[in-house]
Amino acid sequence: MKFTYQHIKSKTTLLIWVFLACFQLSQGQTIDSTAQTVDSLGRDLNFYFDQARILKNQNKLDLAIKSIEKAAELAEINDDVKALIDSYNKFALLYLELGKDQDRALFFLDRAKTLLKDVEYPYGNAIYRYVDALVLFKNEKSFQALLMLEQAKQLNNDRNFFNRILLVEGDIYTSLEKYDVASKNYNSLIINTDIHEKEYLATRAYLGLAALHYKTEEFDLSVTNAEEALKLAKANSFFKEIYDANVQLTESYEKLGNYELALSRNRELLVIKDSIFNIEKIKTETKTAEKIQFEFMEGQIKQQDQKIEELTESENRSEVAVILTSAFLIIISLLAVSLYRNNQIKLKTNDLLQTKNNELQAARDAAISAMDAKTNFLSTVSHELRTPLYAVTGLTHLLLEENPSENQKEHLKALKFSGDYLLNFINDILQINKIDADKLEPLNVDFNLKRTIQEVIDSLQQSASANNTKIILEYDKEIPSHLMSDPIKLSQIFMNLIGNALKFTKNGEVKVIAQLLNKEEEDVTLYFEVSDTGIGISKEKQQSIFEGFEQGSIQINREYGGTGLGLTIVKSLLGLFDSKIQLESEPGKGSTFFFELELKCKDSLVDDIPFEITQQDFDYKGLHIMIVEDNKINQVITKKMLTKKEITSDIANNGMEAVELARTNKYDAILMDIHMPGISGEEATIQIREFDSETPIIALTAISLDDSLESFYAAGCNDVVTKPFKPEVFYQKIGENIFNKTVKNSAS
Repeated sequence: MKFTYQHIKSKTTLLIWVFLACFQLSQGQTIDSTAQTVDSLGRDLNFYFDQARILKNQNKLDLAIKSIEKAAELAEINDDVKALIDSYNKFALLYLELGKDQDRALFFLDRAKTLLKDVEYPYGNAIYRYVDALVLFKNEKSFQALLMLEQAKQLNNDRNFFNRILLVEGDIYTSLEKYDVASKNYNSLIINTDIHEKEYLATRAYLGLAALHYKTEEFDLSVTNAEEALKLAKANSFFKEIYDANVQLTESYEKLGNYELALSRNRELLVIKDSIFNIEKIKTETKTAEKIQFEFMEGQIKQQDQKIEELTESENRSEVAVILTSAFLIIISLLAVSLYRNNQIKLKTNDLLQTKNNELQAARDAAISAMDAKTNFLSTVSHELRTPLYAVTGLTHLLLEENPSENQKEHLKALKFSGDYLLNFINDILQINKIDADKLEPLNVDFNLKRTIQEVIDSLQQSASANNTKIILEYDKEIPSHLMSDPIKLSQIFMNLIGNALKFTKNGEVKVIAQLLNKEEEDVTLYFEVSDTGIGISKEKQQSIFEGFEQGSIQINREYGGTGLGLTIVKSLLGLFDSKIQLESEPGKGSTFFFELELKCKDSLVDDIPFEITQQDFDYKGLHIMIVEDNKINQVITKKMLTKKEITSDIANNGMEAVELARTNKYDAILMDIHMPGISGEEATIQIREFDSETPIIALTAISLDDSLESFYAAGCNDVVTKPFKPEVFYQKIGENIFNKTVKNSAS
């Protein structure tokens, strides 16, 4: 089939109209096909730019847009790239002023940016950055906007441009509540000598000061500046500023309680609003804005059409090639529009993601604050409960030793049991909080594992006997005798696991297994297992049993008691060693808890301490001890407990008294409370150690979440006993530190 020139032209025209239809759908705008004729082409470009500035300041935005349109057409005709860049920048400014569709402003700003890549034009680059700063400020990116304005100032020293930047900076600093800096900017603009916009800049500066003083609750100054702004705005027909000034005056008069003037300004405001922001005016501005953008796109298409016609006239091009080229160019145009829209969507999506990220960050900070508040609250409560609990357990012990009647003895034993139960509960809560708050770190000291496990088993033999249950230890002889780890935390793990097994096992057995899995030089891998023949755990509960306050069922909790924190502590403590507790269980057939640990060993060390440690009996008669304690009840209890062993004592009510008594008297030992008003027990110990390095000092305290045993020893304490304590432990610690001079870095 042969294609004629008219046929080709009709085909090309059809493709162009297809493009126009697609463009219309993508933009959602009404296409006005009436072309604007360019009048007075000989006029200077600056005329149109000045006219646009005056019209913009008078809020005649549709006319201002038309003036810039004429300037752009003239720049196109004269092939003046710099003037075209100026036109695109001013289009972007006007579209931002319209405030309806920021995308249109970004479209023209993007066109200016593209042209700036191919030409050296500092002034155009400066204006581009100024407009970009306005966009950033509108999107609440104030610091980025300030940076962009600073870059713009480096590129251009035009007086009007500099004053414009001062005004925007003032608005940004006001939004950032940097009122002193903003005030300097505004005041310098009130007395500006700008040859183009002297009155307009002064008007905006007065409005800026009015808004600033309103924010700082200086309403009289706000009124003064707003009145000055209104006077200038009316004299120069700055309609938007007239409106803004009346808004500010209405609000300021209302704050001052001058409701009559506020009402008067509000009435004037309604009249102004009807004239400046009426529907027809907004429609006209919007229609003009859409028409200008469409005509710009239509101009781009006409350029492509002209190229197509040139191709059709060439003898070296076939008719089919022309059609294909036309189609190709149109497709490229469509892709360009599509990419632009996609880019705008991406920008909006990124802003939304940033907002969501900020919200998530705020939520995370709130959650951390709530967790810290919870941790501190529980720590404070736990510590405060220990002090009166010391009185309960101490007085109960004293009363039991004073030959009470059988009826009284029964009640006192019940009271002692309740006190011990409450103490264990408080200790569990404190332990969990220390782990949650990252207050615990495993030590790395030399210890004997078998001795550590055996001591735990020995301490639980009474509970085993009460349940008629036997504890069996299967310990691998190949395990090195000198291991490096934290024996205290390992003791806590085994205490909870074995104690838990004993609680739910009656007339049965609890087996503890320690086995060497692997040894390579100093690296040792051990396997541990604690199994019982007790009631077992159902499959459904095995997943949640390690969560806080969880037990097998409500019935189990009622029958066996307990807090349900033991296994939670085990899980958390093993986490400190990068290990994980595992469980196998079947209801009615018992449970098996097992885990692995990777430790270091010291084969070069030789055992020089006998394995069996026997409880020693000490002769306390004649000892003289200082009690440092600020609580009166605790003073009485501790003193009576010492008197039972024929130990005399002095009492210091605070740290300062303790230092003075230690300086002027000789004591066999000092029992030092840590938490006291004035200087703490740690500080008092440090001062005593400056002149006395021999006298044993035992920290006798209710340890809280923030306390560190290591810090007690670093201060000069020889040992630590936590309140409330078992009397036998209390006496044993005193004897060991006085008679054996043994420093034991362990807490009871």
